[in-house]
Amino acid sequence: MKLAHTTANNWLPSLIDEMFKNDYLGGTTETAKSFVPSINVAEREESYLLELSIPGFSKDEVHIEVDKDVLTIASQVEKIEEDAALKFTRREFGKKSFKRSFNLPETVNQNDIDASYKNGVLLITLPKKEEALPLPKRKISLK
Repeated sequence: MKLAHTTANNWLPSLIDEMFKNDYLGGTTETAKSFVPSINVAEREESYLLELSIPGFSKDEVHIEVDKDVLTIASQVEKIEEDAALKFTRREFGKKSFKRSFNLPETVNQNDIDASYKNGVLLITLPKKEEALPLPKRKISLK
């Protein structure tokens, strides 16, 4: 069962975004590009794994919740006051708020979801329910 799906390769919206939201001043102005963290979704025999790339965030800034079979990962970043003495010639990195949601399949045991954060990667383990696990090989005797 798929945990996430991709849409068709739609290049037109990204081309339009590039035309109207590009920083033509060489990185000295802040653009209004939204931040969507990259994610890897993998399936093991006993669980699903989500890896979310969110470098620069602390554990306290990331919130994970499950509500009605929807897993939501979010962070709300407040604008930080800037030092007036600093004059940037180029500014490319910073933290931006994000929110990602995933529909959980019925096979996920929502009570045992586990998450850890290390080196900018959030790892969420979604264990499968007992009835969704493959049955071990067994021998059937003849009568």
